[in-house]
Amino acid sequence: MIDQPIQSKDPHILNLAKLLKGPRSILYKKEDLLSYDCDGFTIHKALPKAVVFPRNTEEVAAVVKYCHNNQLPFLARGAGTGLSGGAIPLNGEVIISLVRMKKLLHVDTENRRAVVEPGFVNLKLTNSIADRGYYYAPDPSSQYACTIGGNVAENAGGAHCLKYGVTTNHILGLEIVLPNGEIIEIGENGIPDSPGYDLLGLLTGSEGTLGIVTKITVRILKNPEGKKTVLAYFDKVEDGSQAVSDIISAGMVPAALEMMDKIAIEGVEQAGFPVGHPLDIEALLLIEVDGIAAGIDDQIEAIVNVCKKRNVREVKVAKDEQERARWWANRKTGFAAMGAISPDYLVQDGVIPRSKLPEVLERIDKISREVDLRIANIFHAGDGNLHPLVLFDARKPGEIERALKAGSECLRVCADVGGSITGEHGVGIEKREEMRFVFNDDEILAQTAIRDVFNPNNLLNAGKLFPTPGRCAEVKMELKQAK
Repeated sequence: MIDQPIQSKDPHILNLAKLLKGPRSILYKKEDLLSYDCDGFTIHKALPKAVVFPRNTEEVAAVVKYCHNNQLPFLARGAGTGLSGGAIPLNGEVIISLVRMKKLLHVDTENRRAVVEPGFVNLKLTNSIADRGYYYAPDPSSQYACTIGGNVAENAGGAHCLKYGVTTNHILGLEIVLPNGEIIEIGENGIPDSPGYDLLGLLTGSEGTLGIVTKITVRILKNPEGKKTVLAYFDKVEDGSQAVSDIISAGMVPAALEMMDKIAIEGVEQAGFPVGHPLDIEALLLIEVDGIAAGIDDQIEAIVNVCKKRNVREVKVAKDEQERARWWANRKTGFAAMGAISPDYLVQDGVIPRSKLPEVLERIDKISREVDLRIANIFHAGDGNLHPLVLFDARKPGEIERALKAGSECLRVCADVGGSITGEHGVGIEKREEMRFVFNDDEILAQTAIRDVFNPNNLLNAGKLFPTPGRCAEVKMELKQAK
């Protein structure tokens, strides 16, 4: 396949094309750029200047250096599955797509690590090492499509993060292209508690504002000896919520503890993997236990007894791996399934203390009634990571605005009860102003100061993560110092 000649008079397009090798390494025509005007957060859209497809770290660095030297805004993009607008080119950026950097570079089972390029798909890693008896723990719902580079940018979580943690708990090393084009490596070959600042922790979850990840060393885990899954149906949300707290209070830490409410159940039962959930229940819990085979049956029995004490209508254990897989496929389609019951939906992402679940769900229901829009709830109940899904129809005047208001109010509730405005989806552009719910001006200023160390010209993914007033506070401080 041979590229057609570049039909652009823009010298930047011509120069960028020269930096890249291989066919179809740059897109610049409007009809080609339309596919890159948003990520999974589709309410806001903007066209990039161009999209380039580097094949290795050196090409990424060359593009970044060119953008830096010519003051061109730029950003990195993975699979585009992000849900907070982190990959939307607000400033007409050059998008550096990392989808062609998709190799599994190395597997070291002796030291339980693997090295991947940023475009390597999350689930593919587990599939690639399963025959050796290993897997990669972070499992966002979009794991069949999302890339590990994007997971690092957002510090993605997943259903099993209750026991195993989120992405940052599984990152051992990173190769980074800084915003000036310099290539650096961070991480001490997986040595725990190495001296110095935790740069891995700083870069993981920085939403593509500090650098572009081009190589990732991850922790891989040995497959557990045993695994069993419980499904419990409740006639009252309060009973299901209390069962969550009771399970944790009893000293058990399941691998996963997921919850869906009535509206969410309606959606998943109309989508691709229906499993026959009753449509008249108010909530269900999907609970998974794994570990040493000898102790799993006892844990399952204890969990079943907790559910029975909380007025469970029905509780059952998956009879085989096929049934367990069907239950999980049903849960993993939760977000996309909302398309079966609503023309549009807004996915939110907040965190609360587990003990506040009944109170918060009641307040979200009140918000739903106030804005006159249905809100489905799908969440990682074990660690209090909520995902209210606001259902609306963008064709109806005013519904987008009401949906955005409802989403913001849900996050305010999370902050009010001592939680946070995001657990795994990131801030992006969607929650910039809501950062004010959890940080004051000084705290935001401290964070933007860190960004400016890495990204002093703010060319890399500008306009993300921090509210505009944060910059105002910075300007005020600069003026004060100047006096």
